[in-house]
Amino acid sequence: MPFRIIEGDITRLTVDAIVNAANSSLLGGGGVDGAIHRAAGPRLLEECRTLNGCRTGEAKVTRGYDLPCKYVIHTVGPIWHGGGHQEEALLRSAYRHSLEAAKEKCCESVAFPLISAGVYGYPKDQALAVAVDTIRTFLVEHEMDVTLVIFSKDSFRLDSGLYAEISNYVEARVAEDLEINFCASISQESAPSEEMPAPKRRLFARKNRMPQANREVATMAMAAEEMCDRAIDSKDDDLALRLRNLDESFSQALLRMIDEKGMKDSECYKHANIDRKLFSKIRSDVNYRPSKQTVLAFAVALELNLAETEEFLRKAGYALSHSNKTDVIVEYFIDRGNYDIYTINEALFAFDQKLLGT
Repeated sequence: MPFRIIEGDITRLTVDAIVNAANSSLLGGGGVDGAIHRAAGPRLLEECRTLNGCRTGEAKVTRGYDLPCKYVIHTVGPIWHGGGHQEEALLRSAYRHSLEAAKEKCCESVAFPLISAGVYGYPKDQALAVAVDTIRTFLVEHEMDVTLVIFSKDSFRLDSGLYAEISNYVEARVAEDLEINFCASISQESAPSEEMPAPKRRLFARKNRMPQANREVATMAMAAEEMCDRAIDSKDDDLALRLRNLDESFSQALLRMIDEKGMKDSECYKHANIDRKLFSKIRSDVNYRPSKQTVLAFAVALELNLAETEEFLRKAGYALSHSNKTDVIVEYFIDRGNYDIYTINEALFAFDQKLLGT
């Protein structure tokens, strides 16, 4: 753990092993195969000549030579013939054999290209689904840092229906946030005056056409703000007392909720796509300050609803914001009860946002 998707050049990654989407001869070719051979130097081809090729769905290992990795794991993916010739089973086998080969070499980190999705013609969205599902299954039982390297966004395909639905959700939440903020800014004005500039009069008219629910939210927000101002100004506001009664920390809240959910620590950090070493730091340091992505990752792993997620974020000093695309996308999935962090991260990658847990 964890699993991440990145855009980049696999030959430049400093990992224990990279996977080569090779042909059955293992003697080099085009695409990723050719790029790896060029970057590794001629000694890679010399060793590959001793391996007597590789069957589709299997994998063989060589040294990395001039590459910034210890090993190259060569695997042969299937050529797409319409889907009725065991293509999916063979593609899963290619990923599985590669992961097992990395484990046998005691690799802690391995990087994959999207196997068979280039000249072999495997549909990119289906190739992605097979890759993620096979890697996910492996990581349930094993500790390994796995990266899926997409050479360019043109070779990445998120389900078009899901992409459109998330886009609409993001646009709606951003527009709603703008309306609420506008409503709050002019809510104390009961009617436009003659002295009010024409642009502001138009905005005032728009405010009165806004849904009643949005105006109520804005009014509540203003009331809460006024209460905070009064509390700050109050002579009874005893800072020392507040400091003596600090709320539980993020670390304390996380460990408490893991126990309340009846989860094992390993189950939680794996569902959160969090590295075991990072989780150990959080567990051992009551004052650990996590990133917002880490908090959201654990909120997903714990299957918190939106109100619980907001409260959990406050433990670390954060809040959900409709001006933050990552927050809105995560909110979209939580709102629908979808806590699959792999699917969430695929969506975040498609929208050029930082992934959770990684």
